[in-house]
Amino acid sequence: MCGFMQHHEKLEGRPNMTMGEVNFIQAEDVRLETTRARFSNVIKRHGQLIERLSRDSDKMIFERLQKEFDAARASQTEEILLDGEQWNDGLLATIRERVHMEADRKAMPGDSSMLPDPLFHGKTTYKVGNKVICCLEGARIGIQYETSFAGEPCELYHCVLESKSFLEKMTVIEHTVPFFLPIREAENDLLSSNAMKFIDHVGELLQAYVDRREQVRLIKELYGNQIEELYHSLPYHMIEFALDDSDCKITVSLRYADLLSVLPTRIRVLAWPMQPSKKIITSTGTIGRKGNSVPARLSYAEDALRTMSLPEAYAEIVLNLPRVLQQNFQHRGSA
Repeated sequence: MCGFMQHHEKLEGRPNMTMGEVNFIQAEDVRLETTRARFSNVIKRHGQLIERLSRDSDKMIFERLQKEFDAARASQTEEILLDGEQWNDGLLATIRERVHMEADRKAMPGDSSMLPDPLFHGKTTYKVGNKVICCLEGARIGIQYETSFAGEPCELYHCVLESKSFLEKMTVIEHTVPFFLPIREAENDLLSSNAMKFIDHVGELLQAYVDRREQVRLIKELYGNQIEELYHSLPYHMIEFALDDSDCKITVSLRYADLLSVLPTRIRVLAWPMQPSKKIITSTGTIGRKGNSVPARLSYAEDALRTMSLPEAYAEIVLNLPRVLQQNFQHRGSA
């Protein structure tokens, strides 16, 4: 795919080409289309294999953890809603102390008539932003992430933390975060030094992934009959697609700065004439030509994609596309 885009970029800025060069480029385009078709098939088969290998085990883990989280919330004595300042390292330390004291109390074979300290025996869950934090059995802390898109709830994800004692560092012992999101890297970089930052970071990763994925799903749902050759990476941080405008083929390439981004930072939108020698009638009635298969870069489309969600930007692009193409090729015809 990168080679395909580099090939496009090399063609820009070449106003004159010989017939031999044109024939060579056309032959090269055929080879590129063949390669793209094969690559598309490989991606499809790879996705099917991933789904088949991970579907059953992931589903079992999710269902088991969801039952455990549901039980923890059902037995809670209170749920505390936290604002940004109330969610801090001190509160997380209190939660850690609570789960370890409860685990130690249950492990002691002492006098059952002893009343537990109500401060630590009460079952409290905490909700901050899109996170619900529960005290689970066995000195574990569970975080449930509630993702959403356009105000509508999407999937739930889970992360379970454990430590041998209150003084030892926590580790991730179980999670339902998609395997292609770097939770283990975040664990190594953040969890031992700043557990609260780790918990927040995982939530941001998940929400950004859902945002990007749902934007792609929505343009497929709304404009699927116009879009073709849609490719994307598993975390949706690289997206490419094309649309035909009868006279032109529009190719869109999007790259995101990182997995926390919901808007792309590297964008390329090109309009490729479908027939290099086709005559067109301009608004003044004169005849122009689309020349030499050299693509036109659509800066207005790139600006829209840089500042709007993908469905909004797509609508803006299509609305203005006929006018921009006419102006562009009219200018080329007069040149």
